[in-house]
Amino acid sequence: MRKHKSDRWIGVLTIALLVVGLVVIYAIGPMRVNVLNAAYGSNYGENYFFIHQLINVILSLAVFVVAFKMPYKTIRKFSKLIMLLGLVASAVLAVLAMVGSGMAKCELGACRWFSLGSLSFQPAELLKIGLVLYLAGLMAERKKEGRINTMDFFWPFAVISGLSLLFVVVVQKDLGTGVSLVAIILAMLWMSGVKWQYFWLTVVVAGVLGVVSIISSPHRMERIMTYSGEENSDDNYHIENAMIAIGTGGLFGVGIGNSVQATGYLPESINDSVFAVMGETFGFAGLTVIVVGFAALLMRLLKTANYLEDDEEALVVVGIFAWMMAHIGVNIMAMTDIIPLTGITLPLLSYGGTSMLFTAAALGLAMQLSCYTGREPREERSES
Repeated sequence: MRKHKSDRWIGVLTIALLVVGLVVIYAIGPMRVNVLNAAYGSNYGENYFFIHQLINVILSLAVFVVAFKMPYKTIRKFSKLIMLLGLVASAVLAVLAMVGSGMAKCELGACRWFSLGSLSFQPAELLKIGLVLYLAGLMAERKKEGRINTMDFFWPFAVISGLSLLFVVVVQKDLGTGVSLVAIILAMLWMSGVKWQYFWLTVVVAGVLGVVSIISSPHRMERIMTYSGEENSDDNYHIENAMIAIGTGGLFGVGIGNSVQATGYLPESINDSVFAVMGETFGFAGLTVIVVGFAALLMRLLKTANYLEDDEEALVVVGIFAWMMAHIGVNIMAMTDIIPLTGITLPLLSYGGTSMLFTAAALGLAMQLSCYTGREPREERSES
């Protein structure tokens, strides 16, 4: 396939969402600083979060460009190494947490980050992009060889997928990221061409393991009970204030810098709860624009995957699509009380570096692959 113009909308929407997120952090960052300084006696400057987010956005744009420009043939050579680094980093983090090392950053009983001075790094983000690249190569190779429905495929598939979920859901106690990993695995498996009974068997196994992980965790069970209305907890306080924030915003919002919930009422106002704060700030109209922006980005990814002629490249974009859709869907549904509360970032909008960097890298790669789409959808080519 000869290279042609990329789908520029992927880049435009990515940049637009990054800018919106930066504006929100600029508006509510000082409030978050006041909360932390009052609660912990810290001495953060008024623009601490905005400056750090600005650096994150600049680095993310740079990573986006690199992923767009670096040939996929070069990137795919390192897919196994990236996957291995993600697993090793997760294992090292677990060991550091067990021995009580200061290099393992732990919050609320969960150790999910490396603490590197003023910087932190979340290995689960590296694991996500490594999983997408590794599974795409494995599935495309086995499909080409006619062995996609044999144990030559399912053994490595099960081992890598199982280890990834073990480290994230069990060791790091991060069910939100675990949901995105499952979404990646199932979406890519569906497109790989495996027999439908094998796909649904994987769905059942994932469902059973998900139920077990919830039942075996008192904290997760508490969230389920809170969601069902049978128990009051801090989670109930969290979602109530999220709903108050969205409701207070009305149609057009209270305006930038006028958020009340961001002054300390709503937990994680610049991270997992940023959607609720945006509802208060921009109102229903603003949230509609943001949701439409996310929907448009997802549709561009899905269209790219559907028109790519190379199986491996299509699988990569499908994995990225599932990754983004899981984060967007779970975050928004949790903040609007459609599903039980779970901690997961809103791509490109939540405060943070690791998630934003790897999200930008994934979208940059998807935009690069959009240069190699064909004229007909995949289903039409297969029928002919």
